[in-house]
Amino acid sequence: MKFPEAFSLENGAEKLTEFDCIIDVRSPSEFNEDHIPGAINCPVLNDEERIVIGTMYKQVGSFEAKKLGASLVASNIAFHLKSLFQDKPKEWRPLVYCWRGGNRSGSMAHIFAKIGWPVAQLQGGYKTYRQLVNQELPILAEHLQWRVLCGPTGSGKSRLLQILKEQNEQVLDLEELAIHRGSVLGEIPFQKQPSQKLFESRIWSILRVIDKSRPVYVEAESKKVGNLRVPESIIDVIRLSKCIAIHLPTRERVKYLIQEYAHYAKQPELLSRQFDYLMSLHGKQTINRWKTLAQEGNIEELVECLLEKHYDPAYSKSINRNFLQHQHAIQVYQSGINQTDFEASVQTIIGSTYQPSASSTIRCPS
Repeated sequence: MKFPEAFSLENGAEKLTEFDCIIDVRSPSEFNEDHIPGAINCPVLNDEERIVIGTMYKQVGSFEAKKLGASLVASNIAFHLKSLFQDKPKEWRPLVYCWRGGNRSGSMAHIFAKIGWPVAQLQGGYKTYRQLVNQELPILAEHLQWRVLCGPTGSGKSRLLQILKEQNEQVLDLEELAIHRGSVLGEIPFQKQPSQKLFESRIWSILRVIDKSRPVYVEAESKKVGNLRVPESIIDVIRLSKCIAIHLPTRERVKYLIQEYAHYAKQPELLSRQFDYLMSLHGKQTINRWKTLAQEGNIEELVECLLEKHYDPAYSKSINRNFLQHQHAIQVYQSGINQTDFEASVQTIIGSTYQPSASSTIRCPS
């Protein structure tokens, strides 16, 4: 076979695993917005260099821009060769891609082929990959056996998903992928949410390898997780799927939320700012009361108020309107928030999924 080989995603995305390395040669900003899962970023032009070359094309002409661009590309490829690939054996097989499968990836693929590596260049580049994600997400979502964990705020659904994953069950944790807990107070300190495209890529990379003969557990989410939109195809199918309702006493939910959102207790001013987003729903008097509780450190009373006045009414309204099988859900009652309590609930959930009983109400052992 002549190298560089032209690799097409039409042959099947599963063939991506046949490569020893997937190399994205686009600029860091392009890579950070989205990339093929598992790819590494080896830019042949960084963000600043792309701007310089683009400006030269417009102001001086293509010949001068290409001369400078070629020198920069050659220098950057040489750097990557020295720093990352000197130890690679002759049979090492990389896949290289850029935006459309053109000059940037072609430059690196050509040099790699001259060295003697069996390199492949992705036809159509990232653009073709993105089209594949858009096409496959609805198909993947439709053909899976979804099990939707329902329950009001603080009932520990995220913790249950985590333990289900540890038990080698199949899980799609949308909040983990979105780096957000899904409510107005759901921002995770010092962590930035991914782009919309990268969020969808993360979902796609999980769904494409899932065993369709086994269930997939997911949390009952709204259409948005922080600033990100859950793909419509995912929302539509999980809202029609079988539900498992988690129940936890209010006092335990308060304790759980205080643990999970401990950063707000340490930064009451941050918590107060977030309350401003709820002003139109609850009015100035209520919001000022909540701010006072936060400033005074009365966190337990504050959480109880938030559950009673905001979260629980919103949950009841949303779950009954949007999740059509919620009224037929398996009911799982958990008494506490110790690790053993969550583990018992997980075993109950797994049992109700694989061996559904005649009863739809299950109480976990204390």
